[in-house]
Amino acid sequence: MEPVHPDPTIGCHVVAMPYPGRGHINPMMNLCKLLVSRKDRIAITFVVTEEWLGILGSEPKPAKVRFATVPNVIPSERCRGTDFPSFFEAVMTKLQEPFERLLDWLEPSVIVYDTFLAWMVGVGNRRNIPVASLWTTPALAFMVLQHVDLMVQNGHFPLNLSEKGNEQIDYIPGIPPTRVEDLSTIFTDNEQVMHRLREAISFVPKAQYLLLTSIYELESHTIDALRNIIHIPIYSIGPAIPYFNLKDNDNDNDYVQWLDSQPKSSVLYVSQGSFLSVSKAQMDEIIVGVKNSGVRFLWVARGEASRMKELCGSDEGVVVPWCDQLKTIVEDWKIGWKVRRGIGKEEQLVTREEIAGLVRRVMDLESEEGKEMRKRAKELREICQRATLEGGSAETEIDAFIRDISLSYNH
Repeated sequence: MEPVHPDPTIGCHVVAMPYPGRGHINPMMNLCKLLVSRKDRIAITFVVTEEWLGILGSEPKPAKVRFATVPNVIPSERCRGTDFPSFFEAVMTKLQEPFERLLDWLEPSVIVYDTFLAWMVGVGNRRNIPVASLWTTPALAFMVLQHVDLMVQNGHFPLNLSEKGNEQIDYIPGIPPTRVEDLSTIFTDNEQVMHRLREAISFVPKAQYLLLTSIYELESHTIDALRNIIHIPIYSIGPAIPYFNLKDNDNDNDYVQWLDSQPKSSVLYVSQGSFLSVSKAQMDEIIVGVKNSGVRFLWVARGEASRMKELCGSDEGVVVPWCDQLKTIVEDWKIGWKVRRGIGKEEQLVTREEIAGLVRRVMDLESEEGKEMRKRAKELREICQRATLEGGSAETEIDAFIRDISLSYNH
């Protein structure tokens, strides 16, 4: 295999590697689209497993973004949910070697990696290649995970929600007083996964840059506090969606046409994350609860799409294995209610009756709760729209990152 020499017309070659899950691949790809849209002399090599290339290969992308692959050395995406801790451990331990072999031929100017891939920092530093860490969840979650030791000192970790769930955590920089219960969704009860998460966070200060998929105006106190703690450049790049071309997106998918045919504010959007999953018993309660609510829904169900269709039927909603979240999220930034109770051994089943009632309350256009939720959603949407406009905070931060990596490369 011959080295891939940089095109002399390209000023900066970025190698990007996401964590292998939709909720991480999408932000990384959208960041890459933003980068090439802002500067002509950037080219990007997007590294995924061979399995993920089969999933992504037919999706549209800019000409200056190309795929490269590593072998399928981790468990298949199809069975990730059956043993997530083993999947996560494989990602942490088995991808580095094939990635380094590939890197020998790529000659990058900079590496952008998903924060979970902690080993990437050592790879870049050994090879004298600048590395940028991409954090794909709110800055608040990063700050909380960075201060787990403080939670231990204050008796709030490991979590004990039955005894301390209502206690206030008021000692984490940049985060207002928050109940322990309300921060519980950041954590997992699996000790090995928690160890790996904390390890990943601890490696970030050894990188050269940190990219946050946050709107600065929504998390300014947390981001400012992070900048006082981590002494590398930090960029709040916004929601990592290609907002520059949203108006050009064609509604060529069946589910989008179905959405467009529904009454305004009548569809519940349900999406399973690609990182942690709920138990089968809880998922069955959610499925039946949503169905019994009688509310229209669009459900993104990953590998369980066929089972969802079987249980939900097709009268009230649409079940798809994946959707373009730009066309469901962007038009009306959703906020939601937490239905999880407890974590690990303390987790309590939320029944289908409770879920059905909750869904009806969320979707009731006349209820005070529903009106307040839509009011807050509208305010959030307006803040996000301003941030992603020409000259807004997200665009300014993206441009600053491009300027800094270009200067680093040129020197």
